[in-house]
Formats: sequence, structure tokens, C-alpha cells
Amino acid sequence: MAGRLRIAAAAAHFGRDLPRSVERIGMIINAARKARAGLLVLPDAALGGYLADLRSPDPDALPPAIAPDALEIRRVIGLAGEIVVCFGYTERAGGRRWNSAVCVSGDGVLGRYRKVHQPPGEALVYTAGDRLAAFDTPVGRLGMLIDYDKTFPEAARTLALGGARIIACLSAWPASITGRAERLTQDRQSRLFDLYDSARAAENQVVWVSANQTGTTGGLRFLGQSKVVGPGGDVLARTGAKAGLAVAELDVDADIERARLVLHHLAERRPDLYLEKAE
Repeated sequence: MAGRLRIAAAAAHFGRDLPRSVERIGMIINAARKARAGLLVLPDAALGGYLADLRSPDPDALPPAIAPDALEIRRVIGLAGEIVVCFGYTERAGGRRWNSAVCVSGDGVLGRYRKVHQPPGEALVYTAGDRLAAFDTPVGRLGMLIDYDKTFPEAARTLALGGARIIACLSAWPASITGRAERLTQDRQSRLFDLYDSARAAENQVVWVSANQTGTTGGLRFLGQSKVVGPGGDVLARTGAKAGLAVAELDVDADIERARLVLHHLAERRPDLYLEKAE
């Protein structure tokens, strides 16, 4: 895709009520449409919400799990129209659960992803994904990650090497569970969340779109801080801790080419020297 693109990253709270989740997604899509966005990234677990406890998840209070072709996903496809929309949900297939993301437009599903890296509590509930792959969309080649994935540089690098120009990172990223700060902006997890967003964009010289939940679910308080980051690691637009939409306009290809003009990180790697494991 050539030319300028308006990208929107949403910060919003989503609970267990699936019809209400779809309704809220529709409202955010309408806001993105009014902002003339061509790409909208919603948080992880936008359909049905996230876990309420990461240490000991209650098996009787888990987010609703739906099939990959569930009515709710088909409804979002209908709402998306001309906009490319990425959103998260709990996927049910073969008697297992995955923390999943799907990218759609009014034409249907463009790409799917199952979260690969899991924190300990989440691993009690979800099966880990086993694939990292970029895919083509009307707004360019794109890859998706889900919150904890972004702490692993290899995940974003794999997508960038697969040709992703835009990486959408969908999160339900909470404040620190231990040693919580009074203000979210002073929380250790708040600083890490922002650090990872800028670092992953800069080291891969790609556009990074980070969407996060807000509000609280059970004992978790989510950070918000959704943002669009340029290929130099500069934050182009962001929300605060409350619900909102961060919108930035850029020429994805031109900005990436400019960032890679002198220092081209992907081309200058030395994979022959990188060990899979220490000797």
C-alpha cells in the first residue's frame, strides 16, 4: 500500500457480556471512521474480557470462549466495513482455549494469531500458540502480537523478517500486582509497557500499534496507554489511562524507508553469530 494512512489505537474496557462487547466495538469503529482511520487496533480480550486473576484464575469465572467463526466475530466483520480492525478474544477449538487475535475488514478475516508467550497464571487457562507470521491486508503487510509477547524481541523480529511493516500489539496489560504505585503513570509496569512499545518499533524499524484495556477486572487494574509508534521509536499519538483513541497519520512505507536509509537493522544482522542456546 502506498500513501498516507491514519491509524487508530483504542484504549477501552471490556467485560464478560459478549453482546455489550460487540456494541462497544461498534462504537469504537464508528469513532475511528469519523477520525478517517484505515486501521483500528483494539485491545486483547475485546470480546468477553480478560482474566480476573493471574495468580489463581477461577475456573468458574473465565472469559467466555467462542469459536473462530462465532456470531460475534461475524458481527464485527459487518461493522468493520472499509476499516481494517484487529481485536482479541478467547478462542475455543478442539476442547481447548487460546488467547487469540483476529484481523478483519468488511470483506472477512484477513489474519489470525494465537498468543505464543504466556505469563504463569495465563498458562493455567490457555494453550500456547505455535506460529508467528505476517499477512497481507489492504493497509499493508501486518503482524499481530498479544501483550506479554512484546517482552520477547524475537517475536516482533520474526514478524518484521516476514515482511510486516505494521505490528499490532493487543494488550490486557495490568499494573504491577505486587508493589503497586498510587498513580498508574508511576507504576513499574507502566514504564515497561511504554519502553517495550518504543523499543520494538525502533529495533525493527516498523510502525507499532499498541492497544490496551482500561479499568479493572477482578484484582487487575489495566494501564491504558494505547499508542501509535513510528519506525524510529517516537510516539506519534497516545491515550492516557482512561478510554480513548490515539490517532496518527503517516506514510508507512516512506517513513520506514527513511528510518532504514542509513542504518538498516534487518539487513545488517549477523544471524550466523546468534546462538539459539548458550553452549
